[in-house]
Amino acid sequence: MRPKSLGATGSVTVANGPVAAGVECENIMQGVESYDVVVVGGGIVGLATSMALAEHGRRVLVLEKESDLAAHQTGRNSGVIHSGLYYRPGSLKARLCAAGREAMYEFCARHGIPCERCGKIVVATDEADRRRLDELERRGRANGLDGLRRLSPAELRQIEPHAAGVDGLLVPQTGIVDFREVCRAMAAEVRERGGTVRTSTPFLGARLDGSGLIVNTPQERFYVRGLVNCAGLQSDRVARRCGIEPDVAIVPFRGEYYTLREDRRHLVRNLIYPVPDPRFPFLGVHFTRRITGEVEAGPNAVLAFRREGYRRSDVSLVDLAELASFGGFWRMAMRHWRMGLDECLRSLSRHRFADALRRLVPEIRDEDLAPGGSGVRAQAVARDGALVDDFRLLQAPRMVHVLNAPSPAATASIAIGRSIARHAIGNFG
Repeated sequence: MRPKSLGATGSVTVANGPVAAGVECENIMQGVESYDVVVVGGGIVGLATSMALAEHGRRVLVLEKESDLAAHQTGRNSGVIHSGLYYRPGSLKARLCAAGREAMYEFCARHGIPCERCGKIVVATDEADRRRLDELERRGRANGLDGLRRLSPAELRQIEPHAAGVDGLLVPQTGIVDFREVCRAMAAEVRERGGTVRTSTPFLGARLDGSGLIVNTPQERFYVRGLVNCAGLQSDRVARRCGIEPDVAIVPFRGEYYTLREDRRHLVRNLIYPVPDPRFPFLGVHFTRRITGEVEAGPNAVLAFRREGYRRSDVSLVDLAELASFGGFWRMAMRHWRMGLDECLRSLSRHRFADALRRLVPEIRDEDLAPGGSGVRAQAVARDGALVDDFRLLQAPRMVHVLNAPSPAATASIAIGRSIARHAIGNFG
């Protein structure tokens, strides 16, 4: 089955293809539990979408294969509420981040979830960075970020006394939160509105059947009017289990963090970021104060040898075979091998990692860094090897598949969920 593709602009390109037919469910589905919509994936995008669908009166079933919600990308990110500084003005990312950021602050306040609008600084360490910082400032102002302020080296040190740079930019809208707490509150809202959230329930597949879909799990079957795929690292596989052949594949990149020793946390007050390289969808290693008071440093970005491979020793021959058979992976690797080599060397050397951090805070010593957590980013890669840098939705009969939900997905999740819910309701009611 070939789907409709919704790109960053929201435009729809309709592809032709046969639609699988089935007998009417009334004839064969007696006694099977039914819902309006099944949402596959219990991360923050799936839960925000479920919450939005429930607000529209839809009876929602959320399926999460892990025993806990937010077990992967959502629960392993740095907990930053992003401002929207980096995104092209007028782009879907920029619009969703602006709306979602404020909705996230309001949601946290309403549910009593600890969060802090602490602000961050972006530090230029040389003249090339300074020129790129000019463009970031322009984008930020075009995206409606009030209170942006350029910082001289002396002003930079007033805000972050141990940071160093030739120029800086203060971004007051940035904040910090524990997104796992947010997910728990979202799940509670779904349940309060009559929805069901099931953990430890893998999704095995779905097929069209009359005016709906039959959904299979190891425990039982369900009948639903429509399906939304928010499975993150498994999203392309979930699409295939629904008879859809996506035009991208998920390539997993592991981000590894260090934490500052407790007696060295004073070196970072809030958040200190470098000026990002516009060629890559990664922000570079940076410092983040967590809502718990810990200070994280990182992440780097190295290829993971397993979709959910949080350790270097995590290897899946199935996942590696899929990568090896996807031409887009090899085209991406040829295009970005220098960056990949540098990231791998930094992953293997705490000294190299500390060197990158010293560009922002020169007083950092190798021994200040203790191994921290890690996360795996679900990076969608196109067949031509391009790293997909915006949201990617595919629509098929009675289905919406979210195949790329990059940063700021957690920040913008409430706005993203509302947008996906509108697509879903338009697709299958």
